[in-house]
Amino acid sequence: MNCAVLDNTVTLVPVNHDNLTIYLTIGIKSYRENYLHLWENEDPTPYISNGFTSEVVERELQDPNALNFLVNLGDETVGVLKLLKDCGIDEILDTEALKAEKIYLLKEHSGKGIGKQLIQIIEETARTLNKKIIWLDAMQKGKPVQFYQKNGFIIKRESEVTLPRVKPEEKPMYILTKEL
Repeated sequence: MNCAVLDNTVTLVPVNHDNLTIYLTIGIKSYRENYLHLWENEDPTPYISNGFTSEVVERELQDPNALNFLVNLGDETVGVLKLLKDCGIDEILDTEALKAEKIYLLKEHSGKGIGKQLIQIIEETARTLNKKIIWLDAMQKGKPVQFYQKNGFIIKRESEVTLPRVKPEEKPMYILTKEL
């Protein structure tokens, strides 16, 4: 009898020209699975055209400040991650802060501990880059804010989505920070 062994190891694979299509496909799918409710007529085109087109990501791949990754669980791509290496906020200097700009997992893989592993990987990356703070934006409504708070992030201040066609009641966001 064969017993399949589930590989629970989360790894990051840097995005390049060869796997760009996978990054876009998984990024768009995971975003649509989790965030359609934010948009008028459930149409996230303003966000997708701002962050998940080959032109946008090709530019990001040329930017030494942007780090784009596929999130793999074993051999399977289950999400995407984008970090900005030198990205301050308010009084926090660029040299002190790493921004987690995109953390998206396919819905079928949420609740499996992948997010927690990703936070640990992001923290390790930040420490390697000699950062003192990690920060990110999260919607005020929904589970992500509680998840980040459980993982040591604190609410720094309120913010809001500035893209067009977001439902007014869904615009409120928080900026969360975590000191290392």
